[in-house]
Amino acid sequence: MTLPDGRERRADLLGHDPDTDVAVVRVSASDLTALTFGESQALRPGQLVIAIGNPYGFQHTVTTGVVSALGRSLRSRSGRLIEHVIQTDAALNPGSSGGPLVTSAGQVIGVNTAIIAGGQGLSFAVPISTVVTVLPALLRDGRVRRGYIGVAGQDVPLLRRVTHFHRLTQATGVLVISLESDGPARSAGVHEGDIIVSLDSLHIGSLDDLYRLLTEERIGTTMTLGILREAQRLDLAVTVADRTR
Repeated sequence: MTLPDGRERRADLLGHDPDTDVAVVRVSASDLTALTFGESQALRPGQLVIAIGNPYGFQHTVTTGVVSALGRSLRSRSGRLIEHVIQTDAALNPGSSGGPLVTSAGQVIGVNTAIIAGGQGLSFAVPISTVVTVLPALLRDGRVRRGYIGVAGQDVPLLRRVTHFHRLTQATGVLVISLESDGPARSAGVHEGDIIVSLDSLHIGSLDDLYRLLTEERIGTTMTLGILREAQRLDLAVTVADRTR
């Protein structure tokens, strides 16, 4: 990589997390100035922010804007939702991703991640609070461990009479479309066509609900998966596995 003073140095990828679009790169060079992390939770709509990046190969480009909205959700390339995304109107273009989003005081409060093609003034950044959460795992293991049970599904509405009969409070569940042949869910007795409605008594109304619960802490633990199969409500014991990259 090329530094602002023209020096070229090797950059080594230490780890990356596609689910949050965050990566850690190590650069071996002297006389580097470190930016300080701010508090993304303290941001307010209308606050001035500055985006730094290399759009279209133009290095060290700086654009300014304001925080348009907070608490957005953005779908990552892996399919999981990135929570609490910062929306700004700072101009971003291909090549800006990975650059810092900073306050007027120079504190990093996000990492630029995406734009909406064809949209004007719609730019997004992963909050620094999320970066700090995944950073230790990336430095330690090069990845973030997350649990999985080996199902592919889609959100489906539940009939009102079904929710009433089984005393469910949510209006949707997750229809199991396919199962990994040797995955935890199949081993637990889950069938294609089942509808997942709970995990350890916690309501599951969408795939995103399921993803949020399958954290690193759940790996290796046995949880109770609540499903609907035809007219039956079943509770199956499933052991959460470590999802490999």
